[in-house]
Amino acid sequence: MTSTKKVGSTGRFGVRYGLTIRQKVLAVEKKQKAKYECPSCAKIAVKRIAKGIWSCAKCSHKFAGKAFYLGE
Repeated sequence: MTSTKKVGSTGRFGVRYGLTIRQKVLAVEKKQKAKYECPSCAKIAVKRIAKGIWSCAKCSHKFAGKAFYLGE
């Protein structure tokens, strides 16, 4: 899998699908893979484990939220 600083995780698409689509996918994937604040213990340790399912690595609190990112 090839990835550079500029294209990030969308490097796997190569030159296919057009620049605008790849930029939109990159923006969504950055938010999706980020760590968020836990509503239970207030630590920045919440990660997405499945669509709409989030889990805190510190306190093991598992909860439902938005599909791709929390907040906003």
